[in-house]
Amino acid sequence: MEGTLEKLGETVASALAGSVLGHWVANDELTVMAQPRDIVKVMTFLREDDRCQFLSFIDVTAIDWPSRPNRFDVVYHLMSPKLNLRIRVKAEVGEDTAVPSIISVFPGADWFEREVYDLYGVLFSGHPDMRRILTDYGFEGHPLRKDFPMTGFVEVRYDDEVKRVVYDPVRLAQEFRNFDFLSPWEGTDYVLPGDEKKS
Repeated sequence: MEGTLEKLGETVASALAGSVLGHWVANDELTVMAQPRDIVKVMTFLREDDRCQFLSFIDVTAIDWPSRPNRFDVVYHLMSPKLNLRIRVKAEVGEDTAVPSIISVFPGADWFEREVYDLYGVLFSGHPDMRRILTDYGFEGHPLRKDFPMTGFVEVRYDDEVKRVVYDPVRLAQEFRNFDFLSPWEGTDYVLPGDEKKS
């Protein structure tokens, strides 16, 4: 299996020399690193070429690496029913880089690209309807970025007085505090059965 995937990776890399930056096989999965600007060309080759025939589009998502200059990996997953193989295509992009939409190659990518925009803030150029799909109207930020606060910025609740949904700034119900585990109220001063090895 690994030899087949490695051979396929070499085929793709040699056919798309300027567009594919590298490939590797790990855990019986082939990953191809592509230039973001050439993603439509790469996807078209993977679908159309007789040696690939990746006709089934599965997913588009992103990974956030906030410490990197090109913060996001946009990740595409495809399947070839003919070869019974899967491929992962990655493209590194920055916060302000727009990735070309692959809707012309795989129309099913429409809502997936909108989801990546909504949750990560990655823009797709040429997308016919680039707007949020999962978060509410007027939502601020992108909730799957690693720098997005876990509590969010607002909380949503139904107000009985005004008879509608209202948005309030987030309030923490309990202040953060330091726990004193030596206190009899917050911990024991004896060893519980099973914790003997802990000390």
